[in-house]
Amino acid sequence: MRASTLRHHAGQAAFPGGAADPTDDGPVATALREAREETGIDVSRLHPLATMEKMFIAPSQFHVVPVLAYSPDPGPVAVVNEAETALVARVPLRAFINPANRLMVYRGDLGRRWAGPAFLLNEMLVWGFTGQVISALLDVAGWAQPWDTSDQRELDAAMALVGERGDALE
Repeated sequence: MRASTLRHHAGQAAFPGGAADPTDDGPVATALREAREETGIDVSRLHPLATMEKMFIAPSQFHVVPVLAYSPDPGPVAVVNEAETALVARVPLRAFINPANRLMVYRGDLGRRWAGPAFLLNEMLVWGFTGQVISALLDVAGWAQPWDTSDQRELDAAMALVGERGDALE
């Protein structure tokens, strides 16, 4: 989860990530470096699988290239820099697959309304870009289960539900 003091996407659940350094040899190198810097993960335990197409995040004006990686045993992870990261969480895949944890979140009025898939877990609401990427990966992998897309909540109302359910990682 991003630190609450950051300028963009403060306090939001997010994958590790950030801007490419001049010494990074492409998006995979950037993703691995950022994962190490933000979570302390030993990147030699990670196996990059694929990069997604470059995406644009309008609120922050960021261009992002998501990198999917896998590890059978990622080892320890933790907050490395509290100015950047508030929480590092391991979330079982089954928590994202579970239809009871899914909802739609929206912001704005009907004239300029954004809505997208979200996941209500016991300690966080995963929404926005991160929620969209996870939802798309579940669909592409064939793991998505039917869920109630009519369960639409305004962002603040959805955030108020965080911590109310103790079983959300099932």
